[in-house]
Amino acid sequence: MTADTPLPEPPADCPLCPRLAAFRAANRAAYPDFHNNPVPSFGPDDAELLIVGLAPGLKGANRTGRPFTGDYAGDLLYRTLLDYGLATGSYDRRPDDGLQLANCRVTNAVRCVPPENKPTPAEVRTCRQFLERELRSLTRLKAILALGRVAHDAVVAAVAGRGSAFRFGHCGVHQLPNGLWLIDSYHCSRYNQNIGRITHKMLRSVFDAALVRRPETSTENDKTLH
Repeated sequence: MTADTPLPEPPADCPLCPRLAAFRAANRAAYPDFHNNPVPSFGPDDAELLIVGLAPGLKGANRTGRPFTGDYAGDLLYRTLLDYGLATGSYDRRPDDGLQLANCRVTNAVRCVPPENKPTPAEVRTCRQFLERELRSLTRLKAILALGRVAHDAVVAAVAGRGSAFRFGHCGVHQLPNGLWLIDSYHCSRYNQNIGRITHKMLRSVFDAALVRRPETSTENDKTLH
């Protein structure tokens, strides 16, 4: 697998989740110039860090076809990636802005836009096969950053098949059974930013945990940094 080899992605107009397929069809009628298909992952396939979000936003990634691009959450996420040298260029809310990711890849637990930004548990389970394939294909992967509880649970289920030993908590660090590190963060959604649940400083603390303070020899299943 090389940086030029595409990883497995859902097919265009994926039919696996009927509710999401119907919502995409409705959006094609309402917004014919939008992407309105499953949103592929963004970034090199030899990345050591994978960031997993919830799902495309209706007028963000569902419009642009690139994760976190065109919405409020992407403003904070990509600003932080640029801060840490995990992206180059500039972010301008459009897929042709020239932004490139460096040793980092971004995806979502659910690849299609859900109504009201809320996928059902069944839809998360159905889409998990694509996350599982991606994790198997990323041969240099060392750490996963989960943005929100849904992303955390999807990653844990994809790797371990269970979640009780890995509790979600902001800036929580877990070593998964396959040796990968999982780092948790509150999602950088507009709502979470507006109520102060996540700030630029708080998100930076998560990246510090992922890239600087990540324990190298600990065998604990669950460790929260303070």
